[in-house]
Amino acid sequence: SESLWTSLADGSVQLRVDNSCPQTPITVHQMFKESLEKYGSLNALASKKNGKWEKITFSEYYCLSRKAAKGFLKLGLERFHSVAILGFNSPEWFISAVGAVFAGGIVTGVYTTNSPSACHYIAHDSRTNIMVVENRKQLDKIMQIWNRLPHLKAVVLYKDSIPERHPNLYTMEEFLQLGDDIPESTLDDIINSQKPNQCCVLIYTSGTTGKPKGAMLSHDNITWTSSHCSRAADMQPAEVQQESIVSYLPLSHIAAQIYDLWAGIKWGEQVYFAEPDALKGSLINTLKEVQPTSHMGVPRVWEKIMEKLKDASAQSGFMKKKMLSWAMSLSLERNLNSSSSSDLKQLWARLADYLVLAKIRSALGLSSCQKHFSGAAPLNTETLHFFLGLNITLYEAYGMSETTGPHCLSGPYIYRQHSCGKPVPGCKVKLVDQDAEGNGEICFWGRTVFMGYLNMEDKTKEAFDEGGWLHSGDLGKLDKDGFLYVTGRIKDLIITAGGENVPPVPIEDAVKKELPIVSNAMVIGDKKKFLSMLLTLKSVLDPDTSDPTDLLTEQARDFCQKSGSKATKVSEIVATKDQAIYQAIQDGINKVNMNATNRVHCIQKWIVLPRDFSISGGELGPTMKLKRLTVLEKYRNEVDSFYEE
Repeated sequence: SESLWTSLADGSVQLRVDNSCPQTPITVHQMFKESLEKYGSLNALASKKNGKWEKITFSEYYCLSRKAAKGFLKLGLERFHSVAILGFNSPEWFISAVGAVFAGGIVTGVYTTNSPSACHYIAHDSRTNIMVVENRKQLDKIMQIWNRLPHLKAVVLYKDSIPERHPNLYTMEEFLQLGDDIPESTLDDIINSQKPNQCCVLIYTSGTTGKPKGAMLSHDNITWTSSHCSRAADMQPAEVQQESIVSYLPLSHIAAQIYDLWAGIKWGEQVYFAEPDALKGSLINTLKEVQPTSHMGVPRVWEKIMEKLKDASAQSGFMKKKMLSWAMSLSLERNLNSSSSSDLKQLWARLADYLVLAKIRSALGLSSCQKHFSGAAPLNTETLHFFLGLNITLYEAYGMSETTGPHCLSGPYIYRQHSCGKPVPGCKVKLVDQDAEGNGEICFWGRTVFMGYLNMEDKTKEAFDEGGWLHSGDLGKLDKDGFLYVTGRIKDLIITAGGENVPPVPIEDAVKKELPIVSNAMVIGDKKKFLSMLLTLKSVLDPDTSDPTDLLTEQARDFCQKSGSKATKVSEIVATKDQAIYQAIQDGINKVNMNATNRVHCIQKWIVLPRDFSISGGELGPTMKLKRLTVLEKYRNEVDSFYEE
């Protein structure tokens, strides 16, 4: 009989089908076929060519995916070997992914920010036969490593023209015609031999420590999760209302891949592709054109939108400012205590929404948006409250690559502030090793749970307990109604020299909320006598590189003026230890310390770093997660200075 896990690319697992999730397992192709019958003539993918949206229907999407599958077969894609895709979200990304699965391969997304050596690791580990790359910049990385990739047979380039001819390098147009002489029946035989308990997708976890691990996802992981998790979040099937979404988050990350690509096929959604510089500022323009019906962001995306709005508001006139803060405070109050507010208050709040807030939502491109999701990392209170003030409820989802994305979800009918909702029907959660407050390690069970880590039997065994539950490494607690609250990573938990457990995130959030000039705050104190903190200030991002500049944001400059400082640059504040600012920061930290759970949770010392954290600086991972160990390493001298006797 099959085991619940495997670490082999061609392995198969026992599916976790039981009374709570009895649905018949299907393959990706079966899912697409079912959707094709219902949604064939509807638009599926939209991308901008020369300023105009070009759309293809589900029927065309299916035919192109078959063409891609035949192209991969022609180029020698072997069963359970990988097609690696390196590029920004586009129809070509989707068609290559679906085609790779149809052809019996495994689709592997690669972060566009990866170095050549990181690309080599993934291509080698997954036995990549064909690489699909967006442009010359990505092609250059592959050219540097191709001679060390014995499995790599061909590369397909989908945006730029080919710089110089190379025997196994094809444009997308050439590639899609390569398999024309392969009979449809050959492809059908391969499709029909696929089983739902076999691997079709590899997600490499960005791994804040050690080598990236390839999480193997089965057909059933993809089809069951696309079907049930998106329904739990109230995504509508196209026969009820065709959802429009904007695809912009990296597809090598499970959140966007399941939400944009696979659930899009399952429910007949229309997917619009943003521009590659979406996260540098063009996203809002795309949202305004598309007017999506649902939108998903990681916390950093929602924070950026918030900072942009606060900047705009800081620059507007007195009356406008006053109107906005009046409307937002009414909306926030109504959303926080909906039951207790009077009819008159409700009326005022509705009026404020109509007069002020609707215009703001429209300026963000969110007028038609019914559901706003956030995942991949916890949202802080400031962001949650800011959007509630705009009458936008952010629904948090929680899961990991190893649970095919969402395992717990919030939605219009499942919502509690600060909670990431409840397990999707058919999925289970349990807490182990709970402490006195009820915090324990979150463990998962259900059809979202992955097959195992490719070529890593030991790591796979470590992930599961004897009963087959997946251990997350996250701490959380459940309330009496079954809502889950994630309180942090076990690895991030600080254990002081006195043996006290301190979760850093609540303290960091409190400091950021108290001090609007602070961009990142990181608590230090593992094996130390007391807690200290590294702070960075909010600075304007370089529009081309997204790297932080020395210039303070409008909101940060506002803070400086209120504190009695004329500073406009980070360097001015840090070089002179600007007395007014440093005093204001100390006051803020004193306030946070006054509300601390106990003495141990107080911040005794802090320092302001000369530059904000960034992906290029190494402090943030590709989805903007704080890489704590890297930060400790990089700023070791500053940290040591806190604890010198």
